[in-house]
Formats: sequence, structure tokens, C-alpha cells
Amino acid sequence: MSKNLVKSAFWITISEIIFNISGFIIHSVVGRILGPAEYGRYALVITLTTMVIILIGNGIPTAMAKYISEIFQDNATLVKTIKKQAILIQSILVSFITIAFFFSAPLLAKILGDNSLTNLFRLSTLIIPAFAAASFYFSYYTGLHKFNIQATIKTARSIFRLFFIIILAYFFKIKGAIIGYILAPAIIFLLGFLIDKFKVSPELNQQSKSEIQTATFKWQKLVNYAWQIIIFFLAYEFLISIDLYMVKGILGSDFLTGIYNAALTIGRIPYYIFYALTVILLPVISNTTSQNKKQATTNIINHSLRLMITLLVPAVILMSVFAKPIITLFYSTAYASASAAMSILVWGVGFLTIYYIFCFVMSGAGKVKKPMVISLFGLSINIVLNYLFIHQYGIIGSAIATSITSVIITLIMLYYVWLEFGVSIQIKSISKIFIAGGITYWLALFFSQGQFIFILWLMLLFAFYILLLYLLREIKKEDFIFLKNSILKKN
Repeated sequence: MSKNLVKSAFWITISEIIFNISGFIIHSVVGRILGPAEYGRYALVITLTTMVIILIGNGIPTAMAKYISEIFQDNATLVKTIKKQAILIQSILVSFITIAFFFSAPLLAKILGDNSLTNLFRLSTLIIPAFAAASFYFSYYTGLHKFNIQATIKTARSIFRLFFIIILAYFFKIKGAIIGYILAPAIIFLLGFLIDKFKVSPELNQQSKSEIQTATFKWQKLVNYAWQIIIFFLAYEFLISIDLYMVKGILGSDFLTGIYNAALTIGRIPYYIFYALTVILLPVISNTTSQNKKQATTNIINHSLRLMITLLVPAVILMSVFAKPIITLFYSTAYASASAAMSILVWGVGFLTIYYIFCFVMSGAGKVKKPMVISLFGLSINIVLNYLFIHQYGIIGSAIATSITSVIITLIMLYYVWLEFGVSIQIKSISKIFIAGGITYWLALFFSQGQFIFILWLMLLFAFYILLLYLLREIKKEDFIFLKNSILKKN
């Protein structure tokens, strides 16, 4: 992995960590303000609305980012052409989806067995265009490899959503929190637009003056790539969220829905942190595969896989062992019963994180259909398992079902990644990581579950895990030097 890639990954990861910390603070504070039952209703509305946003926000914009990343260094004129076509198609799509969602609000509420959700769904409709507009510029800067601008925008978004959602939730409860979700991305869209207008576009105009390349690009390429991405995200978002809706639909309890959403939110911490890798990998893989640099592609994927497994193992272990104090720290003791579900969910999330990132690897290489098909397959498995297990074990059953599904689809995805790119991680490395993880897990069982002291135990146990890998020579001194130099490198 090049130093520039490591540096970009570092700053994008930092902004992603800040963004997700702000999200956890929001969930923690809003959960305390609303209480478990109202928090459960809030979670249903926001989860479903943001699912729609993710679908349309990652279809055309992701396709745009892919194609721009392949030519931006040599053809600035074509970059502008692709961007204009993407804006037109995305505007039509967003308008249609927004109107359809508004008029579907009564049906959605009826399906969930709670007609009082209708007005909340209608209010949340405005989140769709606001988020879609903000996401468009984030994808645009992804395609241009302007990761510093992305990090800035992501950090600003963290600040704005913290301010608006918490303040408005305090004064206006659920409706206030939803309005906060509208205002924050709307301001970020304006920021992204201004950066483009006064910085990025002038640079592209200057570059295009010295070019002779054609500006022809068929808009059908965007649509053909995007529809597969949209179906993938549709399947994937339902895959990771269907358990929440089934808990509400089968158990019919706002309280248990709120409890389970708390487990889901905290259990997904590793997933949210590693999301930064998708921002880096999609344009980079698009670039290397378009230039037929097979060895470079394989090297990047191998490094990413090793990094993920190395860091995911202690994260999953420690979050599972200390689930109860983590839940109560974020949400208060009113949500303590979520800890059992979270301690199971976090294992599935570890696998799901690897799956999600390698879906982007496949997409960056233009192989979108495999993630789409595997996600649809996983969704069907998750629905069946959740239906069976929730009836028998409640929210614990839902956690088990989702975790089993995550393991299955991750193994399938790794098999296809191995077939396509020859990617693998050495048995020797895996053995060392699992040995260090196993010892860390065993030690963690002897530490107290105190409300705040557990934070110290987390840090000490993580440091112990890293030390073990260093002693086992899985992590070497050169790795720390390389990482330090990559982060501090100015160019």
C-alpha cells in the first residue's frame, strides 16, 4: 500500500471516527431524552428514511465516482461531462423517490402496525433530498481522489448534526430530531457546492485548457452501473436492518424495539469505523483495474484484509465481553437489557464489516453483480432465520440470526475475492492473530465490569493484544515506522 494511500486512509478514518462518535453521542443523548419506547419509534423512522437515502445516494453518485476516478488525471473535460449527466439523472431520481415516499407514509406505518408513525414518516421525507445532495458531492470528491476535502466535509457534518439534532430533540422531541436530520446535510450540501464552485471547478477548468481529449460519455454507462449498485444497497440495507423491523412487527413492542436498536447501534461501531476503507478502496481499485495493474490491485486488497482482521479481532472481543458497561455508558441503565443481544451481534458485525468492504472492492473492479446477488441471498436467509428465532428467543434470537447470516455471506464473498484477485491471507498470520485474540479474550473475562473503569481495561487489553502480535512478529517495528512516515508525509 502506497504512502499516499495510507495517509489518505488515515485522515478519512479520523473524520469517519469523528462522524461516528458524533452519531453515537446523538443516539445516546436522544435515547436518554426520549426513553426506550419513543426511541424505538424514532429509530424506525430514521432507519427506514436513511435506508432510502443510502439507496439513491449511492447509485448514480457511486457510478460517477467510479468513472471519474478512471480518467480524472488525464481528462478534466470528461470529468465535467460525467458530473453534469450524473446531476441530471440524480435530480430526476431523487424527485421521484421523495414524492413516492411521502405518499407511501400511511402504508409504511400500517405495515409496521402503528398508524401514528404516518406523520413522522411524512416529515422525514425532506431528509431524502437533503442527504442525497450532500452525498453527491462526497462521491464527486471520492472520484477526484480529494480525500482531504472529504475529511473536512465529514468533520463539518459531524458538528452540524450534533448541534441541530440534539438541540431540536431537547425542545421538540421526535419531530425536532427529525428536523435536525434535515438541516445538517442541507448545510453540508451548501458547503460542498461552494468548495466545488470556488476551488475544484476552477482547477478543472485550468487543466482542461491544456487538453485535447474528447468530452463524450454515454449516460447509459452511469445508469447501467448504478441500477446494480442500487439493488445491492437495497438488499444490503434490508439485510442489516430487517431484524429491527421484524422485532417491531413480531414482538409489537416499542420498548423492545428501542432496546434492540441500542444493541444494533453500539454493536456496529467496528463497521462504522472501517467504512472509511470503502471510501478509499472503490476509486483506487477502479483506477488499478482500469489500467490492468493486477498485482497492484492484489497487493492493496491483501494489505486491507490483513489490516481489517488485525484490528477487528480485538474490537469484537472487547466489545462482546464489556457489552453491558458500554451500553449503559452510552444509553443509561434503562437500556442495560440490550447488552446480551449486543454481545452476540458484535461478532456478526465483525464478519459483516469484512463483507461490506469487499463488496466495494468488487464494485470498484466493475463486478457489481456478485455483491448484489450475495446480498439478496443473505437477505432471504436473514428473514427466515429472524422469523424462526425471534418467535423462540426474542431479541436474542434476532441477534443470533443476523450473526449467522453475516458469517455465511462473508465466507461466500471471500471465496469470490480469492477467485477474482487471488487474494488471501497467510495461515501463519491468521494463526498469530487468533492466538493473540484468544489470550486477550481469556484475560478480559477476569476484569471488572465497572461503569467507567472498563474504559481503562479496554485500553490496557488492546495494548496487550498489539504487544502480543509484536512479540509473535506479526506486527514489526517497520510497520509503525511506515505508518508514522505515511501520516506525517506532506506530499
